[in-house]
Amino acid sequence: MATQVVTISAPFGAGGSVIGPAVADRLGIPFVDRAIPAAVAKDLAVPLDRALSHDQQLPTGIVRILSKMANSMVPYGTTPLGPATDTDEEDVFRAGTEKVIHEVADQTGGVILGRAAALVLARHPTALHVRLQGPKAARLARAVGREGISSEAAAKLMEDSDKARVAYVKHFYRADPYDARLYHLVIDTSVLPDDVCVDLIATAARARAG
Repeated sequence: MATQVVTISAPFGAGGSVIGPAVADRLGIPFVDRAIPAAVAKDLAVPLDRALSHDQQLPTGIVRILSKMANSMVPYGTTPLGPATDTDEEDVFRAGTEKVIHEVADQTGGVILGRAAALVLARHPTALHVRLQGPKAARLARAVGREGISSEAAAKLMEDSDKARVAYVKHFYRADPYDARLYHLVIDTSVLPDDVCVDLIATAARARAG
């Protein structure tokens, strides 16, 4: 049987950090999240906190520009603006992240959360690409319930997180993470229980891996 690989893309409050580990457990494969910046730090011989500071992040100025681009529906392919030194460094960490993702896919298999993994592994023959989503109001309620934070705090986290993730994917891959064509399976986690979502993904992953 081919290595089982599942990529999960999920905006804030869609349940990626809950459903992802459960899918990994069901399939008996690693859940790969914080292990990625740790591996990047090791490969680049830099402190872990430095790798974490670059994990799915862009320089503040680029995030601000690309967030505006996303909101105004600027066509893909537009060259983002930003200091060359910041961009060069981000490219190094992005390349390091891609290297780790490919190693996971080729060697151990795993459930990979975020980091535009569906795009990085777009040509992988057996990887299953999943998008978890839901209306903002439902995601906000989920975040408040699970994280035990106020609605105001959750709303701010949602806004910042969603903008940063869209900016990251647009900047490095000229794609929109909300584009359903990037995924094999798109699930609205606001209308299905977590265990049902896990069942769906695990079943699809087994079929995809042959």
